[in-house]
Amino acid sequence: MREMRAFVAVAEEGSLSAAARRLHLSQPALSQTVSALERELGVELLVRSSTGVQATEAGLTLLNEARAVLARHDQALAALARHTATGGGVLRIGIPLELPPDLLTRPLADLAEAYPATRVRAYHLSTAAQLAALRADELDVGLVREHPIGPDLDAVQVVEERLGVLISTDHAAKIAGSDGIRLDALAGLDWVRFPRSGSPAWYDELTAILRGHGLDMGPPAPEGQALIAPVKLAAVAAGNAFALAPPDWPRPVPDGITWSPLVGHPLVRRTWVAWKTESRRRDLGHLIVALDPSSSA
Repeated sequence: MREMRAFVAVAEEGSLSAAARRLHLSQPALSQTVSALERELGVELLVRSSTGVQATEAGLTLLNEARAVLARHDQALAALARHTATGGGVLRIGIPLELPPDLLTRPLADLAEAYPATRVRAYHLSTAAQLAALRADELDVGLVREHPIGPDLDAVQVVEERLGVLISTDHAAKIAGSDGIRLDALAGLDWVRFPRSGSPAWYDELTAILRGHGLDMGPPAPEGQALIAPVKLAAVAAGNAFALAPPDWPRPVPDGITWSPLVGHPLVRRTWVAWKTESRRRDLGHLIVALDPSSSA
């Protein structure tokens, strides 16, 4: 199903980049998915060119069939939901800092329409706190920055963000190229970081990449301090630090501070929706399907 949804998105958009944006996936990952489908079926589905992609005759055949299969699949899930648990009560969801602003809008609207008796209660929690709360039955679903380990939790990746940097405008003028800033050009500046305890795996991934480019980690963040926007901006405004932020960072950047992409996009932040494997809540299942980018094709 995932491969078919990916192929339908590419064929309909006529472009890998446009389909990747539609599915909230990286373009290389989407290209690999479609190529794997072609190898599995043993036929060429798309003709790739510098101007985009076009379905072959075999691709057009698959496109028609895939649309029908996917529509029937979604219809079956909706029909099944009407004969099982109806949902209701409170659905507790964990939310991290800097969540893409449009990620939850449509899924929560869909949930409200399908399960009007369900009430959503949101909590701002770090990844580590969300995973602990899920296991303690204090959350029903979480949006986390690392894939949970162990058989008790399931997860689906819902978004990838290519991080850039917030940096003083003066520094940016000295080191930025036409396509952004190289990581190693940030040497000599401190990274405004978050406490490792909040998301250990993501923190370790970041520090490994930054150290690999010769960057100073800077002073550790105070334990328990959330890396909220004012903290980032204040540290960067001092002139000797940089902070990481996505391109659609939902905050105005004040004068004297610039957001710049990183050359080659070396830092990709991923977010997963996670829930307890044993959960049988239909309203939760509906929300997870709505959040899964492969189900929105």
